[in-house]
Amino acid sequence: MTEEYSVSLTDFIKKMNLKNHLPELDTDSKKITDPDINRPALQLAGFFEHFDTNRVQICGNVEHAYLADMHTREENVEIFDKMFSFPIPCMVFCRGIEPYDFILEAGRKHNIPVLTSDATTSSFVHESVRWLHEQLAPRISIHAVLVDVFGEGVLIMGDSGIGKSEAALELIKRGHRLVADDVVEIKKISDDQLIGQSPEITRHFIELRGIGIIDVKTMFGVECVKISQQIDLVIKLEEWDKDARYDRLGLNDQYVEFLGNKVTSHSIPIRPGRNLAIIVESAAVNHRQKKMGYNAAQEMYKRVTENLQIKTGI
Repeated sequence: MTEEYSVSLTDFIKKMNLKNHLPELDTDSKKITDPDINRPALQLAGFFEHFDTNRVQICGNVEHAYLADMHTREENVEIFDKMFSFPIPCMVFCRGIEPYDFILEAGRKHNIPVLTSDATTSSFVHESVRWLHEQLAPRISIHAVLVDVFGEGVLIMGDSGIGKSEAALELIKRGHRLVADDVVEIKKISDDQLIGQSPEITRHFIELRGIGIIDVKTMFGVECVKISQQIDLVIKLEEWDKDARYDRLGLNDQYVEFLGNKVTSHSIPIRPGRNLAIIVESAAVNHRQKKMGYNAAQEMYKRVTENLQIKTGI
């Protein structure tokens, strides 16, 4: 069974800087569980079939003008009494529009908060949907380290004690930024975007065996840490096995899947003398080049093929 996440209406009000016209109502217990919004156009006309009652309801100039011109007061009272009888999280009016008194009366009667925003309707819809999708996204926690390397989110995985934290520390000293150590919370924002962050209790800390816990933010400065980062690349550290066959060309990408999203992955064998920080940096830059349309492995393969064609006369 998929776990359902929610956001309290109080947090939504604070984040979106909303004015609450019914402060006597309890917003802490009100929960938002749907990241999308609804503009109640047909509902204002009295049509309530397929009404998205779990969504935040947003009204702008068009809805406000419709209420003023198309209905009598008695009709509006009846419509809002019917609309607010559904368990909607709240009603938001944008552009600083003051809600009519019959709307406030209906909200008070049915325990539905009525809010206003000074933002334009389109910008408010965009920002609220973006924030709600992030807060309500499906998520998992994994044992790994997440570092921002040249703007690429590199997730370093491997068995305990293999050197993930040590690699992260060396990357931090080379000017990159720590996002999470030991535990990484991964959220699925969309079908092609995963965001990683640290649990608040371990944020900015690294555990080094033999030394203990160090505070990266205090030791190296605020420029060396980051709250969250999109995951672009996975580096899997594994013990060196002389009998194993490792990819030496990189013509075919390997992937690892989180929450249904595939992320490019590299398996890096560990042995004494290998500089993990430089390897991770190179992998991040190479991945960035591929996203920009240049693939070094394919370029080398092309050169070798052309050279063979010249020598064989084909």
